[in-house]
Amino acid sequence: MKKRIVVASSGASGSPLLVQCLKIIREDGRFETDLIMSEGAKITLRHETDMDVEEVYALADHVYEPEQIGAKPASGSYQTEGMLIVPCSMKTLAGIHGGYAQKLLLRAADVTIKEQRTLVLAARETPLSPIHLRNMYELSMMPGVRIIPPMLTYYIRPKTAEEMACHIAAKLLEPFGIEAAGYRRWEGI
Repeated sequence: MKKRIVVASSGASGSPLLVQCLKIIREDGRFETDLIMSEGAKITLRHETDMDVEEVYALADHVYEPEQIGAKPASGSYQTEGMLIVPCSMKTLAGIHGGYAQKLLLRAADVTIKEQRTLVLAARETPLSPIHLRNMYELSMMPGVRIIPPMLTYYIRPKTAEEMACHIAAKLLEPFGIEAAGYRRWEGI
């Protein structure tokens, strides 16, 4: 039986990272994905990529709409390895921080925290306000929560934006034990 990861996307910039993460998880073969995309994520996808929502849905094993508050990822009895939110807007991060489980994405994150499973937040905003920093700090103190902003890495000497996105996606998936093909770690000087 495959392990499960809930993958969600909110309306912040970074849709290519979502696509890369879904591709890497699929290539790994040990996991299946439950995808939740907010309405903002769908709008951002159309602006940042040449893909439509159905193409992204095809990269996932199961797809849930944000209004499906009774879907499987809304329950702690639904066994998952955890959840990745990529990109994670500051609105979504604030909702998670405040326990505001209004729709499925926030409810699934709330369940992930209460079950002390891995929750990776690809927090995407710049510059960061004191409110953003406080929310990230307080979430980072909770068991299993990792804040991994999609920061550019130059030691790999990327030639394309896609190469950079692949590297960042690999970093986002490391906490789940997924080793992306071609991922280059820092090996010192």
